Amino acid sequence: MPVREKFDFELKELKQKLMDLGNLATKSLKLSFEALEKQDIDLALKIIEDDTEADMLEEEINDFAILLIAKQQPVAIDLRRIIVAIKIASDIERMADFGVNIAKSAIRIGKESFITSLDRLKKMHELTLEMLELSLRAFNDEDVLLAKKIAEMDDEVDALYGEIIVNLLKHSNDNQQQVTQFSFVARYLERTADHATNVAESIYYLVRGRHFDLNN
Repeated sequence: MPVREKFDFELKELKQKLMDLGNLATKSLKLSFEALEKQDIDLALKIIEDDTEADMLEEEINDFAILLIAKQQPVAIDLRRIIVAIKIASDIERMADFGVNIAKSAIRIGKESFITSLDRLKKMHELTLEMLELSLRAFNDEDVLLAKKIAEMDDEVDALYGEIIVNLLKHSNDNQQQVTQFSFVARYLERTADHATNVAESIYYLVRGRHFDLNN
C-alpha cells in the first residue's frame, strides 16, 4: 500500500474510533436519564460499570494519534485532523463521564417520589443529546454550518438551566437531597452542552485553520 493511501486509511480509522467514543457517550447520557426518570437503580449501576470502556477508548485514540504524528510527520490540515481528534476525544470522554454522574444522582435519589416535575430537565436533556449527536455528524462531515447551529442551541440549554435552578429553589424546604441532586443533574447537562460546543469550535478550527469562540 502506498504511503499516502496508508495514511488516509489510518486517518479514517482514527475518525471511526472517535465516532465509536461518541456513540458510547450518547448511550451513557441516554440511559442515565432513563435510569433517573424510571428510578432504575440496576440500570444506573450498569452505566457506572460500563464507563471504563469509554476511558480505555479515549486512551487508545490518544496513543493512535501520537503514533500517527511520529510516523507520518503530517502538516497543514492533516496535522489539524490529528490534533483535533485528541481534543475532541477529551471532550467526548467528559460527556460520557457526565452520563455516569447523572446515574450516580439517580442512585442517590433512589425510589423517593419526585418533589417536582422533570419536564424542564427532560427538555434540557433532549437538547443536550441533540447537540452531542449533531457535533458527531459535524465532525464526520467537517461541517462548519452545523457546528454553528450547535453553538446556538447552547443558549437554549443555558436558559433552561436557569429556569430549572429557580424552580428548584422554590422546593428547597421540601427535600434538600433531591434539590441538590437535580441541581447536579442540570449542571451535568449544562456542562455536556458546553463540551459539545467545544467540539463545534474544534471543527471550525479543523476546517478554517483558525480558532473561533462560538460562545460569543
